[in-house]
Amino acid sequence: MTISPLLTDLYELTMLAGYLEQGMEEKHAVFDLFFRTNPFEGGYAVFAGLEPALQYLENLKFSSEELEYLRGLKLFPPRFIEFLADFRFNCRVSAPPEGTVVFANEPLLTVEGPLAVAQFVETALLNIINFQTLAATKAARINYAAGGARVIEFGLRRAQGPDGGLSSARGAYVGGVRCTSNVQAGMLYGLAVQGTHAHSWVLAFQDELTAFRAYAASFPDSSVLLVDTYDTLTSGIPNAIIVARELRRKGHELRGIRLDSGDLAYLSREARRMLDDAGFPEVCIVASNELDEYVITSIREEGGRVDIYGVGTRLATCAGPGGGALGGVYKLVEMDGRPKMKTTSDIAKATLPGIKRVLRVSSKESGYVQDVVCLEDDRPKPGERVFHPLNPLQNTLIPKDVEFQEVRQVVMEQGKRTGAGAPESLEDMAERSALQLSLLPKGCLRFVNPHLYKVSISGKLNDLRNRLMSELQS
Repeated sequence: MTISPLLTDLYELTMLAGYLEQGMEEKHAVFDLFFRTNPFEGGYAVFAGLEPALQYLENLKFSSEELEYLRGLKLFPPRFIEFLADFRFNCRVSAPPEGTVVFANEPLLTVEGPLAVAQFVETALLNIINFQTLAATKAARINYAAGGARVIEFGLRRAQGPDGGLSSARGAYVGGVRCTSNVQAGMLYGLAVQGTHAHSWVLAFQDELTAFRAYAASFPDSSVLLVDTYDTLTSGIPNAIIVARELRRKGHELRGIRLDSGDLAYLSREARRMLDDAGFPEVCIVASNELDEYVITSIREEGGRVDIYGVGTRLATCAGPGGGALGGVYKLVEMDGRPKMKTTSDIAKATLPGIKRVLRVSSKESGYVQDVVCLEDDRPKPGERVFHPLNPLQNTLIPKDVEFQEVRQVVMEQGKRTGAGAPESLEDMAERSALQLSLLPKGCLRFVNPHLYKVSISGKLNDLRNRLMSELQS
């Protein structure tokens, strides 16, 4: 999907014009994209959106119509419009693979190149990465809550516009929800598509049984019947069982029933009992109706017998405590070889200077231990003291008998993809997120008061930060 260069905030263009006017457009700059707080008040995030971000960067070019529009604003000088006619992305980009588990206060994307170019892409990169990472994280939480039951993304009609519907379906797959009701997402991304029918189907017929028979006649091998239009236990499920018997006599099997209202834990238990007693233990029970990780957890804790969860609004819109938006930011960290740092009265909004690496520290016995953010030429070792990214007074030691792994790779060089930036399948991304989530400390997966995975900075980076803070304060 081609993204217009005009998908940007006006201030990116005014800064770009200002850099050109000041003769600064070619100065070498480094920007970090990161977020300051884990989404959903949780213990982690799942990185997503890299592939559409790289596609945007590869295809970044102003069309004649777009240039004419900007000319018509009467805001920019002719020289600037001429400059944009030849504008292309020609920077280095470092990033983790999609599906990587990531954390607050560590750089995700780093963009290195001419100031004008590296600055301009800020808005679009944040737009792409923020939402897809949020959707992948929400999906991972929902998938974990489901405890092995399947989850279908049902949220298109409640998503924030057509692109929101597509992006949430894609991000959800990266986070582990591998099926959607969104047919266009199925075509574009190769996702499995699945659905049932609406209450209006039942209401369009003279009675519920007639409606079920008609649907089963049209889809004899894939029917999932919505059983709560009138009364789930006294009408819907008994009528579904009648149709299931009729299908079986004809050599077919009813695929499932869907519960879309009421006490889903109780109704799913009763539905399972009724279906099993009637000789249909293989008929799946699908549950929907404003589900999220908290509701699903409650259903399971109360003995619910749901095989498939259809999760719509709260997945597609990433709703929930600490949700709604990922607070990703894009900050200048180096200029012409000199590290840059934003200081502020709010310590949580200070930035980490310089070009950095992110190392994941792991143990063969216990999985992931902590992440260490260090300078480009830094080589932290076991036993070395590392520091809190926001509070230099908090520090800890890197344990012994651990291994270090680079979290990020260079995925673009001079605006061209490297081998590490080659397209991957969504299946590979989903498998990566599942594996990495399994290696986290279990407490990180809790929904309430999760364990805070340590993200530390190396001694050299801490020294640089303290020196710059002292210089700026004086």
